[in-house]
Amino acid sequence: MLYLAFIFHMHQPYYKNLLTQECEVPWVRLHGTKDYVDMVAMLEKYPSIHQTFNLVPSLLEQAEDYTNRTVKDRFLELSYKPAAELTEEEQRFVRENFFMINKDKVISNFPRYYELYFKEMDKRQFTTADYLDLQVWFNLAWIDPYFRNSMPELKQIVNKGRFFTEEEKHTVLDKQIYILEEINPVYKNFSARGQIEITVSPYYHPILPLLCNTNIAKEANTKTILPKTQFAFPQDAQAQIDSAIKFAKERFGGQPQGMWPSEEGVAEHILPFLIKAGVKWIVTDEVILFKSLKKKKRDTRLLYQPHLLKREDGSLNIIFRDRNLSDLIGFNYYKCDAASSVEDFMKHLKNIAAAFDDKDILVTVAMDGENAWEYYTNDGHDFLELLYTRLSEAKFVKTTTISEYLKTHPAEKEIKRLAAGSWIFGEFGKWIGNPHKVKAWEYLALARQELQRLIDKKEVIPEAAWKQMYICEGSDWFWWYGEDYPGYFDRLFRMHLSNFYTILGLQIPQYLKNPI
Repeated sequence: MLYLAFIFHMHQPYYKNLLTQECEVPWVRLHGTKDYVDMVAMLEKYPSIHQTFNLVPSLLEQAEDYTNRTVKDRFLELSYKPAAELTEEEQRFVRENFFMINKDKVISNFPRYYELYFKEMDKRQFTTADYLDLQVWFNLAWIDPYFRNSMPELKQIVNKGRFFTEEEKHTVLDKQIYILEEINPVYKNFSARGQIEITVSPYYHPILPLLCNTNIAKEANTKTILPKTQFAFPQDAQAQIDSAIKFAKERFGGQPQGMWPSEEGVAEHILPFLIKAGVKWIVTDEVILFKSLKKKKRDTRLLYQPHLLKREDGSLNIIFRDRNLSDLIGFNYYKCDAASSVEDFMKHLKNIAAAFDDKDILVTVAMDGENAWEYYTNDGHDFLELLYTRLSEAKFVKTTTISEYLKTHPAEKEIKRLAAGSWIFGEFGKWIGNPHKVKAWEYLALARQELQRLIDKKEVIPEAAWKQMYICEGSDWFWWYGEDYPGYFDRLFRMHLSNFYTILGLQIPQYLKNPI
């Protein structure tokens, strides 16, 4: 039997300014209305489909900020503001930012939204009615089709199409908050019934091996350029793991069995922290398997089974994703119609099953659970629903969560030493190595050393300072350095790091006032 495990990873960077409670961009709110609830809720129609969802705690924390009304979001404020009262500057902001969604797959589906898009491209003057319709369509288009079709109030507004009222706009915005409120309950509900498994990543999504020691990057790629100031605080890796486990217990009522190390970044050095935290299994990319076993060729006999990491501190299972199948869904199938894509995927599964002559194997598809779908028609629903229908009917394949599979198929093969690396080329070059990334690590190391100096002096460290430091350790800032042409993530990283010094009552270093 071919056991198929889907692991969908849900993550957003930490955007909020801790000192002002302001969030410059709306991606947590908008992705929260488009990607997190419907991915689980659609499984109601497919009870035989079992899946694993990996939730990054810092994402859920930010979603809760919206439901608790404790975050300031300029996009939301300018959405609520009556269109007739928008200042000239605010009108310009709305025109420049309220088309930020896929033009071909989303905007073009709604005639009025498409009309406004071309009106902006032609730099024609907007009327008050245009601004009001744009406020509505930007927020309405981000709401998943699952809700636009199932909520009568939203369906009515979609069908109306234009000449919206302020009251209708408020209906759309209020529904966004309602959907955000449904995120935790829907995951908890489907987890309790056993149809999904919930896993977590380290709290603020750091690259764990690099927290332990930036020199570990050399283990993955000997040519990596390292920062002059070494970052080596393994206790932070442990704290990020432990706080994520604690968060999941509080929200979902139980110890998560699995963990998706951020960016599937692993190394031998992080295993004691995971074992200590009670994690039973982790997932990473297939390239790490073959590096660990020193195999030069891809071997699916090794790939399609769990492996055991037996260490002095205890044991940990490790699962390796099939990169080809994962990337087909994540980066390729949106280019084709749903029927052709599903047929191709099922053909791959049939060929795999046939190659193993009815032996039990575990094929893992692990991928981003949110960003892929905006490139698909109908936010991926046509593809996913047809895929789930075919999988439900197929006799040669059975979907499973990882923990379900491990209960009946314990790992038989061991890995003596786990290679260091991530899902990108089996190394850490996406987060360290170029001059900009290296400089960011040096700034972070200096800040963390300052914190350690205060600890060694027995100073009382405010909880907010720890929180801000852990936020700065997140992977997203380093991902974009050298590629972030507008410099948004650079500004965000320097804002977070500057806030760290402010919280401690220290002078902000001059270098943080200039772009890296």
